[in-house]
Formats: sequence, C-alpha cells, structure tokens
Amino acid sequence: MCKLKVMGSSSAITSSLVWFNAFVLFLLTIHCTATEISYHDHCSSIVPESPITAPEFASLPFPPFQNGYYDGGDTILDSNPFNYPRDNNKFQSFQLQTKHVFKTDLESVFKVEASLIFNISDIYYDGSLTCRTSYRRIEFSLKGFWSEYTGELCMVGTSFSYSSRQGNLLHLTAVLQLSGVKNSTITSLIWGTLQSLSSVDDPNYFEPISILMFPEKNYQYIKTSDEFENECCGDTNVAESSSSTSLSLGMTKSICSVLAFPVNTFRLEYASDCNSAKTCNPLGDDHVGFLPRLMFLSPNECSSEGQSVRFFIEFPNNSSYEHPFNPNTKFVGEGTWDWKKNSLHVVACRFTKKNTSLSNSQVGDCSVRMNLRFPAIWSIRNSISILGQIWSNKSMNDIGYFERIMFRSTDNNLLGVPGLKYEYTETNKVRMSCSMKKPVEKSRENFPDGHSNEMSFYTVGNSKEEFALGYWNPISVGDQIFQGSSESSMPVSKSSLASSGLYANISYKISLILRYYEPRIALFDISSSGSTRVEISAEGIYDAETGSLCMFGCRYLGLNNQTLKNDLMDYEIRVNLQFTSLNAKKEGVYITGSISSLQDKFDPLHFESVYVSSTSCYTWRIDTEIFRVMISNALACIFLCFSSCM
Repeated sequence: MCKLKVMGSSSAITSSLVWFNAFVLFLLTIHCTATEISYHDHCSSIVPESPITAPEFASLPFPPFQNGYYDGGDTILDSNPFNYPRDNNKFQSFQLQTKHVFKTDLESVFKVEASLIFNISDIYYDGSLTCRTSYRRIEFSLKGFWSEYTGELCMVGTSFSYSSRQGNLLHLTAVLQLSGVKNSTITSLIWGTLQSLSSVDDPNYFEPISILMFPEKNYQYIKTSDEFENECCGDTNVAESSSSTSLSLGMTKSICSVLAFPVNTFRLEYASDCNSAKTCNPLGDDHVGFLPRLMFLSPNECSSEGQSVRFFIEFPNNSSYEHPFNPNTKFVGEGTWDWKKNSLHVVACRFTKKNTSLSNSQVGDCSVRMNLRFPAIWSIRNSISILGQIWSNKSMNDIGYFERIMFRSTDNNLLGVPGLKYEYTETNKVRMSCSMKKPVEKSRENFPDGHSNEMSFYTVGNSKEEFALGYWNPISVGDQIFQGSSESSMPVSKSSLASSGLYANISYKISLILRYYEPRIALFDISSSGSTRVEISAEGIYDAETGSLCMFGCRYLGLNNQTLKNDLMDYEIRVNLQFTSLNAKKEGVYITGSISSLQDKFDPLHFESVYVSSTSCYTWRIDTEIFRVMISNALACIFLCFSSCM
C-alpha cells in the first residue's frame, strides 16, 4: 500500500487554502466587475445599443484576424520597464480577432464580440550586456456595436496584466473607439483609440493607445489594367536584354500565388548621377537622411479572382525584416496583372500627414507608379526572378517627384511560373577550360544523376573554420529547368547515362552567407548586403560518370553608389566540385570543391580561393537505406521465429 506523506503543519495548509479561496474570490469579483461595464455610458452617443436578432455572416466589420499598429500605453505595453539599453527593434503591432457578429433591431447596426491582442516583444541588454528578449501577451475581451452606415465602432471590455513596475496584477477596463470601418479604397484607414476607464490616479490606469489599421473587407480596387495603358512605362523602359521578354501567368497561376512570400525583397539600382540630395530618393530629402538600398513588398490581401493584390511597400535603412511601423518609409499600394503585357501595374500612395500619433495618419499622395514582371529567359548575367521599376508620375518641379529606379529581386528562386528557359552563354569557355576526369574502367561507382535532388545541397566554407554557409540550388540541367526527382536519387547505370549523355550543361544559384566577421574573407569584402552575403550565378558541365562539376560564375558586387554600371558584376569566377559516389563514404564529407577568382592577383576584385565541403542530401538517403535493410532483416527474423513457434 502506498502512503502519501504531506510536509508541513495543518495550520500552514489551512492558511494556504484561505489564500487560495481569497484569490478565487478576487477573480470572481473581477469577473463580476467586468460584466458591469456600461456600454450605454461610454458608447451610446457613437453607436446606439440595440437588441440582437440573429447571427450575421455577410456584413462583417473585419476578417476573422485583422492586424494593425499601435503606439502609446507604455504603462502596460512597454516590455522594458527598467530602461535597460536596447535597440530600436520594438514590434508595435496587434491583432483584432472578430469572434461573433449579430444583427440587431436597428438597420445597419450590428453587435460585435472580439478580442484585441497585443503580443509584446522587445530586445534589450541587461547590466551584463547580455542580449535578452521578453515576450508578453495582453488580451482585451470586448463587446459593442458597429454601424455599417457611419463606419463607427465602439466597444467596452476588460483585460488582466502583470505590472513589472508595480509588481502586482492589474485589472484593466477600457473603451475602444474606431472610425473608418466600412467599404474602403487605397487611401482608406481605420483609426481610433483604446482608452482606460480608470481614473488617472488609479493603479489600473494606462495611457491612451492610438490604433491604426488598413481595411481588409469590401476593398474596392481603383485602378484597372486598361487605366495603366498610357502611364505604366513612359518612354523609359527597363534595359533591353535577353530577359526583356516576360512570362505569362496563364490560367493556372495567379499573381497572388507567385508573390506569396510574406516579404519580397528587391535591390534598388539608381541612375548613374543619383545621390540622396537630388530627385532620385523615393522617400524625398526631408526627414529621412538616407538613400534606400532595398525595397520590401509585403502582400496583405488579394482580390477574389487572384489577379489584383494590395501591398505595403517599405524602404528600410537596413536589411532586417522586422521594423516598427514608420509612415515616413512606407507606402500603401495596389496592383493589377496586365495579361497583354505580362506585367503587374501598381499604384502606390504616401502618408501625407505624418504625426507622432498613428491615429492622425492620412494617405493621399497616390502619384507613385510601379511595374514588375517575370523574365522568361535566364542567363548567367540575368538570373533574375522578378524585375521592375518604380517612378513618380509628377512633373519634375513638383514636391514628391523622383526619377525612375530599377529594381530586381534578391532571392532569385524559381517561382514555378511555366515557360522559363535558361540560355547558356559560357559553353565554349567551359569546354575549353574544364578538363573532365577520364573514368576508371569497369568502375562500380555511381554518382548522382544531374536531375536528382542530390544536386541541391548546402556547404560550409573551409570545413574546419566553417566561416560561412552556402546554399547551392540548380537552375537548369540541359534544356530543362531543374525540378528535382526523388526517383532519380537512386544510382543511375552508366548505360542509361550514355543514352542521355554523360556530360550535361548545368546552371546554379549559389548563396554564401558569412557566419562571423573574422577572419576577413576577401570574397565578402566587396560583395553585396554589407559584406555578409555573396550571390553567385554559375554555369558549366557536370560529368555524371565521375561526379565532377566545373563551372564559371559571376557575382553581384552591390557597390555603395548602387548605380547602373557595367561593373556591378564580377564575371571572372571559377567553381569546381567533386561529388562522392552514392555507394561510398569518406569521413562524413560527400562533396568537396573550391571557388576561385580568375582576376589578376593585383586586381581589386581578386580574392583568395575559398574551399568548401558538404554533407549532401544523399547522406540521409544512404542512412535511410541502411535503416530499411535493418528493419527488413529484423522483420524476417521475427517471422521465422513466429513460424518456428507455430
């Protein structure tokens, strides 16, 4: 028999129960108090209260999850109450979850039940200069009424929050007032405040919180493809090249599915005479102080047919994706796919009233135009998945005018749009310079097929130091865009290879990301993105009989002035890789190779060779096959034993 031994006296237990009961009574009291908040006292003058009649599913003020931005309320929302040194990475966003909507006796008046959620995250440094992150969640349960006719919404509710400053639990009561909750266009905003119902000297009081949201229901697109016909391109087009033709989305793709990434990053390339003091800065010269190098495109809603899309367009001062809302560096835009020109035409608007309070923000200057397209032909010099330009349709002397800026995507991944082709331009150079190994006669070694998934892998630089990570993704093999195949990951016989050709043209996208800054590697010193990332496009020949890959490549330099010059690329790079056979292992390393410069040693673009190694994907495949064999043998033994027993 098991006995349970309780430590502590009966009086201590009784005391604990008393405190527990008191705590439960406190929570019940708070709950009762929460239900007594009067909607009539705080909201009836904005939207009249009315008895509900039935649930509503058609006329809704918000989608189930609506995001927005806020400022203020530091008493409860500041996650750095002790004023530690910190960076500016405070994420000022919230989410409004609509739970129930009901019709009422009054026409166009609906009762709404929702939750207003603040997920607070802040990065700061404590006394030991250690970087720390704090996370908290404050959720207001709200009920109220919305007028579809006036666009006004008023709700009252409660929440609980632990105060780091006071060291106690706060019972928060508040009223939420929002305006602009109705049919919307590109210039529409939802704004308002969340205000405390406690008196200023009450410990539960908090400062007013300004709220800003972009309407997502019943959006009306103001531009159509035909309206862009005369203003989209003007007399200045993106530089003519082999990538000047564009992919058609066809009937199976929508612009929304292609731009499905939360953030699409583009590199800006200005005219040769551009500087931040002239009319080439899309943000203007005042109150900004920098010339943007990147542009973020963040889709936030698509039309029902998937061919029109709304976005946020942001011009950050660094490459981090996490920024507080800043009306000085953000535009709002909408775009429609043009089936005739195979491009997306975008109109964008600025914030015209930029105050310290978000609730006073306004959108009005819609003079910004943009188009983007998907090049149909890639080459070693133009492996760009998205290409476009942005400009102002104002006159040169008008405030807000800026010259055309070309932009191209930084993460040039295959987007799955049919029709893409790769054009090999370095074939003769490769065949003259790359000497392929002669295979050993009667060798039983098998190497990855050029179309197999093993051709996509990651590497580390100089193996022992591991100063960088590398991602190697094939673009094309022969005349086919690389798709990968799980079946072709199995060893391929030499007879089948011979029928399709042992030597295959192949192209790659190589991304090298620096892990730390010491030792300084010359390859990164004059490359893009703050010397922490190198993008290399390469093409060459893969010998599937020996596992040898020889390529020539070019890298984007990303010069500080970001001008459209021929010296943006370094074309003198050689890449050599050696794959290990599928049926062999060598100290855990399956791919070895190097990235070398062909520039003269005294040329500024020259860099010392970088040696790479990898544990390719087929490491896992080989281990899996061994595991399958072991399982198969084990099951066979079990079956034999079972048969013997029978």
